[in-house]
Amino acid sequence: MQDKNFIVYEYKTETMKAKDRARAVDEAEAFGWEATETGKAIGDCCSVTFRRDRRIEHRAELVRLERRAKEAREQVTALEQSKTRAAGIFGLIFGICAVLIAGGGMSLIMASEPSLVRMIVGIVLGVIGIAMCCLTYPIYGKIVLKKTREVAPAIDSGEEAIANLLEQGNDLLMNKEI
Repeated sequence: MQDKNFIVYEYKTETMKAKDRARAVDEAEAFGWEATETGKAIGDCCSVTFRRDRRIEHRAELVRLERRAKEAREQVTALEQSKTRAAGIFGLIFGICAVLIAGGGMSLIMASEPSLVRMIVGIVLGVIGIAMCCLTYPIYGKIVLKKTREVAPAIDSGEEAIANLLEQGNDLLMNKEI
């Protein structure tokens, strides 16, 4: 009878944005996973199926390192999202107020009986509202830039921590001491 090397695999499927696929595959390979199948992209998301030998050496340590890397990646993602969160909220509120002011000015001009005072006040309100609309995006950009400068060091240190964890996982796979 022929001797066969039977391998039992463990599998996992991860769903991610299509733009993050290459990074996710690289990170998974550092912990012994092999990408076996990429699902069809739906919108901007895709799924990737991975497999790994269940009897891989240092499996417990690899799982621990993988969990720490995943937590660090989630923190970096949260920091990335925080760069635009406050600016987006400001932009929505400020923009809505600007449109309401401009609309109020238009309503003042068009409402009931015409008078010179209402027309002047309505035009002034309309100009103020339009000016506020024009200022919304530059202010948004400044808020994003300020927040980006604040969180950039934390993002860089998080990326460095992920890189170190990936190196440790790869060293374990290559049977080196960590």
